[in-house]
Amino acid sequence: MTTVVLLSKDERLLQQLQAAFATHAPHLRAVLADDPAANDAVAAACWYPPAGSLGRLPNVRLVHSVAAGVDHLRTDRSGADLPICRVVDPDHRRGMTEYVRWAVLHYHRDFDRVIAQQRNSQWQRHPQRAAGQFKVGVMGLGSLGAAIAGDLAGAGYDVRGWARSERQLTGVACYHGDEQFASFLDGLDLLVNLLPLTDATRGILNVSTFEKLARGAAIVNGGRGQHLLIDDLQQALASGQLRGAVLDVFEHEPLAADHPLWQMPGVVVTPHMASAAAHDCIVRQVAENTRRLLGGEALNNLVDPSLGY
Repeated sequence: MTTVVLLSKDERLLQQLQAAFATHAPHLRAVLADDPAANDAVAAACWYPPAGSLGRLPNVRLVHSVAAGVDHLRTDRSGADLPICRVVDPDHRRGMTEYVRWAVLHYHRDFDRVIAQQRNSQWQRHPQRAAGQFKVGVMGLGSLGAAIAGDLAGAGYDVRGWARSERQLTGVACYHGDEQFASFLDGLDLLVNLLPLTDATRGILNVSTFEKLARGAAIVNGGRGQHLLIDDLQQALASGQLRGAVLDVFEHEPLAADHPLWQMPGVVVTPHMASAAAHDCIVRQVAENTRRLLGGEALNNLVDPSLGY
């Protein structure tokens, strides 16, 4: 029986994935790192794997992220020379679209303000704006970003999109490259980040970016925690340049209980829940790529190391 090892710091996730493998891929033996059978594993399914864990497994020939992203694999550099695949879940797009739509409504319809008012028993209505008067920008126009930008445009919002290379989307004003970045940001009421994490995008949510948005704008970070400079966010919130932020991703997860973001005024913290691949989808894609690996076939959703996705 072919063995797959599950590597993560999240004990609950390990248990859930092991049960999912038993149900959806019973022809594979899914084991944890402390099982002696892990030495026989040819593939490792990973989510924030412990440092050095891959290097201790002599027969692993494939590292498989259990998510769409792969930057979480940086917690363990010991398997850096192995091919990496990621999970592409067709329902992932729907979940992320729902999350961003909620976040946009949260600020467009002033739910952030009325929730704060409730704490003080304050009854106050705010002027209602049509969706077309609320400017939303989406950074990152891959499969997720393009779907989200299109969804918001379909709901009547004034939508702009920005990517490194040129894109064309119906109902979305598209910008690209460094030379058009400032024009893209200018006067936005809400900025959504869905960029992949690269050297060029690390720290892109910073004071310079925030200053170009409309005063009192908000941000939504569904990309990666390393995109955001937390001190710059705190400064922008304190000055009133930003009214709030919805954050779903963090440099270190889970977010430490004493992290200042939990209590930072105007910040909504969600536990990396915007969208996640279903466990059965993860198992089937890991199983298929394991079969392809052993059969000498091309792997699905293989990551380009030079791009990071």
